Amino acid sequence: MAVSIARAIFPRGSAQFRCQRSLCRAATETKTDAVASSAVAPELPAFNYSPPPYVGPTAEEILAKRKEYLSPSLFHLYKNPVNIVEGKMQYLFDDKGRRYVDAFGGIATVCCGHCHPDVVEAIMSQTKRLQHSTVLYLNNAITDFAEALASKLPSNLKVVFFTNSGTEANELAIMIARLYTGCHDIISIRNAYHGNAAATMGATAQSIWKFNVVQSGVHHALNPDPYRGVFGSNGEMYARDVQDIINFGTSGNVAAFLSEAIQGVGGIIELAPGYLPAVYSSIKKAGGLCIADEVQSGFARTGSHFWGFESHGVVPDIVTMAKGIGNGIPLGAVVTTPEIAEVLTRRSYFNTFGGNPVCTAAGLAVLQVIEKEKLQENAALVGSYLKDRLTALKDKYELIGDVRGRGLMLGVELVTDCELKTPAKAETLHVMDQMKELGVLVGKGGYYGNVFRITPPLCFSKEDADFLVDAMDLSLSTL
Repeated sequence: MAVSIARAIFPRGSAQFRCQRSLCRAATETKTDAVASSAVAPELPAFNYSPPPYVGPTAEEILAKRKEYLSPSLFHLYKNPVNIVEGKMQYLFDDKGRRYVDAFGGIATVCCGHCHPDVVEAIMSQTKRLQHSTVLYLNNAITDFAEALASKLPSNLKVVFFTNSGTEANELAIMIARLYTGCHDIISIRNAYHGNAAATMGATAQSIWKFNVVQSGVHHALNPDPYRGVFGSNGEMYARDVQDIINFGTSGNVAAFLSEAIQGVGGIIELAPGYLPAVYSSIKKAGGLCIADEVQSGFARTGSHFWGFESHGVVPDIVTMAKGIGNGIPLGAVVTTPEIAEVLTRRSYFNTFGGNPVCTAAGLAVLQVIEKEKLQENAALVGSYLKDRLTALKDKYELIGDVRGRGLMLGVELVTDCELKTPAKAETLHVMDQMKELGVLVGKGGYYGNVFRITPPLCFSKEDADFLVDAMDLSLSTL
């Protein structure tokens, strides 16, 4: 409040403003230090499980082996990496038996809950009977899951190609679109993340995820970001850029438009209202297909709908999915129409592990758990409650620039200046570390690394939400 008053009285950048702001911050720091020292850490929600004693290698030993034997590109969160050895539902346990609220869900992957008994039973039962053979033989696991998955999709989207990851799924979708249309040009959105292989790295539009290798035929449209975008929440204005790309960057025909409904890696950014319907119309007129990347937003995570694209009132031609589809099992899928799927019969397309019986048995169990335990309804209810509490926290701290997202796919962006929206990178790391010490694990994303990614298992409760917000509140108060 005092900084806001100083901003109103003195010109930004003036010596008086800087001096007043420093005095305000000093006073605030003194106050928050006193608050932090007297504040009581929030208590974890009750949970009737304690893990057995851990007897494996220490975190230091694991870290040393990672450095020696694993890729140097691997990184870890936190100053002192946490050694996770067990998981139960929405909780994780470290090597010392300490319990954490998992608000990251293995990067929006664990949807039913860690080691959900129904999913574990399906995996064990199938593994005992048949772990792997080949799709060249018949087996009911793959067809049962394909039928169940198709029933969750609209229109004529009912032909399923199984893969092992989201990257594989998006690669296949892009190839299908290029084959079907006879065009090469793909349009995706700036700040998007779609994978790390050849075509998907091209469609990804953040330099931190792109290597200097050939990535041809991809155009990146303006990001319809309601918080940082040039047109605010006016989706139709952003959509004009896609039409401009078609007009001035292609032959007038394109293969496909590929987008997430909510950008995950990009910082939990919901596309501006009205954007997708306008873009889909332009793409159709240019002879292209519309691909919905549901790798992170699919499988009831948004609460209001089973798929993220449904909240925009559009029906894509191809849907890609992974992560939540298997609750942690390596599994992905591409779903499209029979007509479009036919293009892969022009040559032989085969995926050795795509549709593996153990993975597809797990996938079917996931769908059944989501339905049986009403996890979509829970994501809507708890997600709305959590978002309201985070929004109230935004009113308390100027450091919080934006709270956004839907269901249990939420983002909290930290900025050092609410007008300039200057990314608060150091503060984000500090708060993450403090929250970990209090017992909450959250993710981090956005191009600047200043957005908390909150994507817990869909069994997350209101008590978990309260604990998360209270931990964030206390952590912010120490800045």
